[in-house]
Amino acid sequence: MEKTTLGGGCFWCLDALFRDLQGVESVLCGYSGGNVDDPSYKSVCSGRTGHAEVVQITFNPEIISFKSLLEIFLSVHDPTTLNRQGADVGTQYRSIILYHSEEQKKVSESVISEFTQQQVWSDPIVTQIVPFVKFFEAEEYHQNYFNKNPNQGYCQVVINPKLIKFRKTYSNLLK
Repeated sequence: MEKTTLGGGCFWCLDALFRDLQGVESVLCGYSGGNVDDPSYKSVCSGRTGHAEVVQITFNPEIISFKSLLEIFLSVHDPTTLNRQGADVGTQYRSIILYHSEEQKKVSESVISEFTQQQVWSDPIVTQIVPFVKFFEAEEYHQNYFNKNPNQGYCQVVINPKLIKFRKTYSNLLK
C-alpha cells in the first residue's frame, strides 16, 4: 500500500470521489501543509494555520497508480485558481499535492507538465507540489461526509453534481 495526500478545495468533495475508486483502500479527511500542531476545523477555516483541507488516500498501486490518481485529481477540481474552489475561498482551499516520496514528486511534476502541454486547462495550473510532513485527521463528522449526509444542501448542490460527472467519466475505475 501507498499513501498520497491531496488538497483541492473542500475535502468533502474529494473524499466522496476517491472512495469510489478500485484500489483505494481508505480516504481520510484532514489538514496538512500548515504550521500548527493538531489544528481544528475552526482554526483551519480562519486561514491562520497555513493548513489546507486535504484527503489522505491509502491505495494499492498494483490496482490504481499514483499517476492515475493525480490525473483524476487534476480533472475533478480546478487546479488553476489560487486559494479558491468555487465559492470556497482561502488558503485552506488551495490546490496542493503533498508528496510522500521523491518518485511521487517526479510523477506530480510530470503529470502537471503533461496537463499543461495538452492544454487540459486554459489557465496555468497553480497546484503546489510540496513534501508531506504531517497529517492531522479531521473531526469525525467530516469523514465520509457525503455518504452520511446526502440530503444536506452542500452535498446536493456541490458534491452530487461532481459525483455524477465523476462516476460517468471514470465508470471503468469504480468499485
